[in-house]
Amino acid sequence: MTGGRAPAGARPAEPISWPEGYRAAASFSFDVDAESAILYSSPGSGRRAGVMSHQSYGPLVGVPRILDVLHRHGVRATFFVPGYTAERYPWVVRDIVAAGHELAHHGYLHESLEGVDPETEAGYLDRGLQALEDVAGVRPVGYRAPMWEPTWATPTLLAERGFLYDSSLMDADVPYELKVGGSGGAASSGGSLVELPIHWSLDDWEQYCFLPGINEAAIESPAKVEEMWRLELAAMRELGCLFTLTNHPFLTGRASRIAVLDRLIGSALAYGDVWVAPLGEIAGYVRTLGLTPRTLTEPTVP
Repeated sequence: MTGGRAPAGARPAEPISWPEGYRAAASFSFDVDAESAILYSSPGSGRRAGVMSHQSYGPLVGVPRILDVLHRHGVRATFFVPGYTAERYPWVVRDIVAAGHELAHHGYLHESLEGVDPETEAGYLDRGLQALEDVAGVRPVGYRAPMWEPTWATPTLLAERGFLYDSSLMDADVPYELKVGGSGGAASSGGSLVELPIHWSLDDWEQYCFLPGINEAAIESPAKVEEMWRLELAAMRELGCLFTLTNHPFLTGRASRIAVLDRLIGSALAYGDVWVAPLGEIAGYVRTLGLTPRTLTEPTVP
C-alpha cells in the first residue's frame, strides 16, 4: 500500500485506558497441556514412557509449585486446560479452581486447527467444554487455540457458545474488540469478542522445550529468559500495553525456572502501576470501554 486509507482489517487497535492508577496490565497464564500437547500430533508417543513422564511432570509437580508462587504473591491467574487433561488429572483442575484462579478452554486433545473445517472445530470446542464442566463445574468464558492456530471461523464459533474473549492472535499488544464473523468467518453485523493478544517471545515453549524426535530445540538458560521477559515487561509498561505471559507447567514448573516466574511476578507487582489480573477479569473490563470492533479478513492470495 502506497497511500490512502487503510482497509478495515489493517486498522490498528485503539490505545487502552486502564483502570485508575494503572498505566499497563499484566496477566500470567498457564497452558496445562500435559500429555495432550503430544498425543494429538504424535499418537504413537503414548507408548514412549519417557516422553509421557516429561509431560505429566506439569500437572503432578509444576502446577502445585505454580499455585504456591501465585498464592504467596496474592495473584490470580488464568489456566488454559485441554479437556483431556481435565479428565486425566481431575484433582489438579479442581485444585486450580479451588485456589481462585480462572479456568479457560484449550481444546480437547490440544488439536491443531490448521485446515480444519468449522464443523470439526465446533466438535473440538464442545467436547472440551463438556469435559471442563463435568470435572470442575465450570463453563469457561475464555479460549486459547492450541498452538495459537485459530481459524477464520473461530471467533464466530466462540461467540455462538457464549465466550467473552479469545487469546490466540498476535496483531496488537493491547486488547481490542474483534468483530464476530458470519458463517465460515465472513464479516457480519454480529457482536464481538475481546481479543487479548499473545506472542511467541512471551512463551516458555520456545525457550525450554526439548523432546527427542518431537521438538529438538536448544534448552535456554533461565537467566537469559528472565532478562528477555523483564525487558518486555518494562517496555510494555512504558507503552501502556498488556503483558501476557504464557507458561507451561511441565516446563516452567522446574526448579530454576519457577524461581524466574516468582521474581517476574514480584517485579510486575513492584511497579505499583501495572494491573496484574486474570485474563477473564481484564477482558471484562475491556468490554466496558465500548471499543469499536475491528474487522479482520482472510487475505486473498494473488
